[in-house]
Amino acid sequence: MKASFSIFFKSLSIFLTIFLFVINSSAQDDKKVFTRQDTVRGTLSAERACFDVLFYDLNIRVNPKEKSIKGFNRIKFLVVNDFNKIQLDLFENLKITKITQSGKELKFKREGNAFFVDFSQTQKKGKTEEVTVFYEGKPTIANNPPWDGGFTWRKDVNGNDWIGVSCEGIGASIWWPNKDHLSDEPDSMKISCEVPSNLMCVANGNLKKQTKLKDGYTKYDWHVSYPINNYNVSLNIAEYAHFNDTFKSTIDGTILQLDYYVLPENLIKAKKQFQQVKPMLECYEKYLGKYPFWNDGYALVETPYLGMEHQSAVAYGNQYKNGYLGRSLTNYPMDFDYIIIHESGHEWWGNLISMKDAADMWIHESFCTYTEGLYVECMKGKTESYKYWAAYIPTIQNDRPIIGIYGVNYDGSSDMYPKGAVMLHTIRNVVNNDELWFATIKGLLENFKYKTVTSDEVIAYINKKTGKDLTLIFDQYLKYRYPPTLVYKIEQKNDKIVLTYQWKADVKDFKMPIKVGFGNDFQWITPTSQPQSIELKGNAADFKIATDMFYMFLERL
Repeated sequence: MKASFSIFFKSLSIFLTIFLFVINSSAQDDKKVFTRQDTVRGTLSAERACFDVLFYDLNIRVNPKEKSIKGFNRIKFLVVNDFNKIQLDLFENLKITKITQSGKELKFKREGNAFFVDFSQTQKKGKTEEVTVFYEGKPTIANNPPWDGGFTWRKDVNGNDWIGVSCEGIGASIWWPNKDHLSDEPDSMKISCEVPSNLMCVANGNLKKQTKLKDGYTKYDWHVSYPINNYNVSLNIAEYAHFNDTFKSTIDGTILQLDYYVLPENLIKAKKQFQQVKPMLECYEKYLGKYPFWNDGYALVETPYLGMEHQSAVAYGNQYKNGYLGRSLTNYPMDFDYIIIHESGHEWWGNLISMKDAADMWIHESFCTYTEGLYVECMKGKTESYKYWAAYIPTIQNDRPIIGIYGVNYDGSSDMYPKGAVMLHTIRNVVNNDELWFATIKGLLENFKYKTVTSDEVIAYINKKTGKDLTLIFDQYLKYRYPPTLVYKIEQKNDKIVLTYQWKADVKDFKMPIKVGFGNDFQWITPTSQPQSIELKGNAADFKIATDMFYMFLERL
């Protein structure tokens, strides 16, 4: 989830009439002006590219009374190119008290939410080095989490502190110092969090140690054994009730640990609602492969905000209701818990494979939204999954391209959710071979697992695996506001019709096969940018275009 998703859901409350208007009106092109800070935040500069993060050792104390934090992050990195200066990131409302290497203080210079560290000696290519950043202060408070990121400070019904952190989009540097660029994930991570002893801190990975301190605080040491997005790192602090379960893999019979952390008053509801997890994991194994963070386990953690795909500790705030806070996002009835199904899908799309740049957020959200439909297909069959994706179409805004702007930490339209999903549904039908399509989906995840990727890499892989050049199709749906328009004309001649057709699209020489026919009898045609004609036996009144299989606009002459 992210900031633009908030716009999507707010618009949904106005519902279908407004969306249909937006689709058919001329929305303004995005006129956002970017600043130097946007470039510093979003660009893989020389001061960032010169080193590769291997390990973060984050140590933090959370003071609920003061709404403040204090700690340090020890950063282990591989030197990629010789350097004397690197860029790290931490929001400027948090104070850096010192930076050290091998016990010696280093000089640094702030530039907004970034800071540049000067090393006394050249860091040599191929060497593994460390630097430690000490910091403190009052972190940004999230006004509308998870879309407006930061700390959420709440109380539960018993007056105990209930704290969560969400930071997708705005970045992890809103609360801890790191290399805040999406292209670089640590190979593993330690998260040590000190909280008042009446509370528990749940972070990512496995809890390795719990230590009571002399000053009324308890320290929780968590360890993440896989690469992790910076924005997936989170703290969940409350007086949690904990229960667990296990899931047996249908692939190899191994056992996955399931852990659930909820407010005590919700324990009974949670035990019932979270029964959806195991059937979901079985479905996702079928279509996506094994849960990707097996050794770290799977967890749902109740949070004071709606939800987020925090790796191996999925944030859950859907009030133990099916749908989205008890309602459907579309005209298809959601009889499942949307937050469990969607956010858990991100363990594959976004966490197992991750974008290198925020402009390619569709890799996370389009595939994850498409996966919702695969869950429906697994539980109810293919016909129902087609209905599920079709129900998203009226929510598409076509306001701007799905791919954002590179190098400035700027993602594309919130259409990456519904439009991206129906784009993938369209491409599945273009491939016209489900066995191959699902092998391609699994192969994509396997080929790029625990890596960061670009749109070009994803599309190139799908092309190679399917044996079809789908680039023009991806380009039209991802890089332009509107889907292709099928312009067609029907002329009745006795018991036949003459169908004349062509594509109107932004992509030069666009072509994409679709199905047309009568009743349940369909055949393939391959429209291009040039008009073509074909004779079909039947009546014009019965003519159909397979709009349940392909998302497009239609223009009948």
